[in-house]
Order: sequence, then C-alpha cells, then structure tokens
Amino acid sequence: MVALDANGADRGPRNVAEGGLRAGVPVTIFGPAAELEGFDGVVDAPVAITNDEDPARAVRAKPDASMVQAARAVKDGRAGAFVTPGSTGAALAAGLFHLKRMRGVHRPAVAVRVPVPGRAVLLLDCGANVDSRPEWLVQFAYMGAAYMEGVHGVKRARVGLLSVGEEPKKGTDAVVEANRVLRDGPLNFAGNVEGGDLMRGQLDVVVTDGFTGNVALKTMEGLANMLVGALKTEYTRNPLRYIGAAASWPVLRSLRREFDPRTYNGASMVGLSGIVIKSHGSADVLSFRNAIRVGLIEARKGVPTQIANLLSAQLA
Repeated sequence: MVALDANGADRGPRNVAEGGLRAGVPVTIFGPAAELEGFDGVVDAPVAITNDEDPARAVRAKPDASMVQAARAVKDGRAGAFVTPGSTGAALAAGLFHLKRMRGVHRPAVAVRVPVPGRAVLLLDCGANVDSRPEWLVQFAYMGAAYMEGVHGVKRARVGLLSVGEEPKKGTDAVVEANRVLRDGPLNFAGNVEGGDLMRGQLDVVVTDGFTGNVALKTMEGLANMLVGALKTEYTRNPLRYIGAAASWPVLRSLRREFDPRTYNGASMVGLSGIVIKSHGSADVLSFRNAIRVGLIEARKGVPTQIANLLSAQLA
C-alpha cells in the first residue's frame, strides 16, 4: 500500500489521484474528499501545508494535514511508502517527526536519479539541506553508494564530489574537508568532479549540498524539456521535415523516453527510517505515476533497511 498526499500539486488533487490509479497499485489518498469523488481509498484530509509556512511548525500545528496523515500511515505500518507533491521542507519535517532518522544519520538528503545514456547517476542532496557540513556530505556519499549498490545492483558505486575544479583543494571549505575524509575512506571515490561530469556516464553517485544540487537538477530538467521542444519544432517546420521525422521516429521516441524528466519523477529522502518520495508539484499524471512506482519499488526492496545495513558495514 502507498499513501498519497493529494494536496500540493499545481494541477490539483485529481491529477494526483489519477496518477495513483494508473500506477496500478493499492493506494490510500489523503486529500479533500469533495474534490476526489469517484476515486476509491480516499481519506478526507482537506488541510494542507503550503510552501509559505515554516515546515516544522506547520507539521506540529497541523496534525490533520494530508501530508502528516500520510506520514503517520507509514509509521503505523498501514502503508509502505508516502508520496507527496507538496513542500519539500514539510515532507522532510513530517518524515523526521514521524518516521525518524536512521540511527547515526546526521541529516536525510533528497536523492534523484538523473538520466544519463546507459548509466543513471544518483544526485544528492537536491534540496533537503541548503547548506551542508563536511560530515553531512561524507554521509551523503555513503548513503548514495549504499542506495545504488543495494537497490540498483551497482558493484562498487563510483562516487564524485561536485565542486568548481578537480583538484582536492578546490571548492568551499566543506567540500575540501569532505574530499579529504572521503579520499581516506573505503568508498570507490572519484574525487572532485565538475558540472560537466554529471552527464558523462562515468559516475554512479554525485554528492553536493542541497542548494547546488537543486539548481543543477532543475537546470538539467529544463535543458531536457527545451531539447525535446526544439526537436519537435524543427521536425514540423515544413512537409519535407515531416518525412525525416517519420524515418527517425524510433530513435526520437527512444531519446524522448530516456531523457523525459517525467520518467524520473520521484525523489527519495534517503536517511529516514521509512520511505518518503517527493514528486514535483507541477507533475502530470504520468509523472506522478512514476513517483508512486519509485515508492513501491523501494518498499518492496526494503530500501531503508538495505541502506542502514550497507551504511553500517561501510562505516564500521
């Protein structure tokens, strides 16, 4: 069972509910029942937490909020994962209050798989922690490696630390110190990497602070959307190009599927003892369906347990 928070989506609660229906898995939808007529498994929860509110205060002050109720469903064992298009800060706060951090974890991180030809790379943090201490970055590296090894079967995940240069002394004080610690550790550490290295297919995990990671992620998503739009415009500019488009359609369709940000919607909040998946607020039905599937896969594979076990073994 997956718990859906139907509030917070730009396209409305029905869009979220339709994504749950198309995912083809059992779901409980927490949202305004008046707007969700016709859907099964709806728990009336019209109270929402907005992006303008202080996340921690709002989670404490609104126990009936849809997001809080969905998090409690995971805590109580009524659902295996909690998926929300709402505020990232509020989702993290709900996860911290009700699901708690894994033992020994300093801070959870938002982890997103970025589409790279032939080899997806996990980027974290993508927004949970705007500023990050060196020890947090180090732990993000271990959690990211554990996630890719335990969930996606990657052997000895190759980890890079995002910076402004490859030299160990380049970057902020936090990056320089994290680099020093990771170089002496057991991870398959590639050292500092630059923004261009994200898409080269040579890394499995890229670690950064939440501010930089979020900007990098949104930039890549915007670029992917721009390229898809540009190709569509060029191929439909005149009748002759229609012929070219028809001939190359199998390749174009494959590329569109591979780079479509909707296919990779669903960011994991690693470091929590339960599964929390953050969807884009602007997600359409296809996007939200894929976010739900991420939650389902993580629930079936017992991701928090796998990360905790691998993290404990690597840091022992």
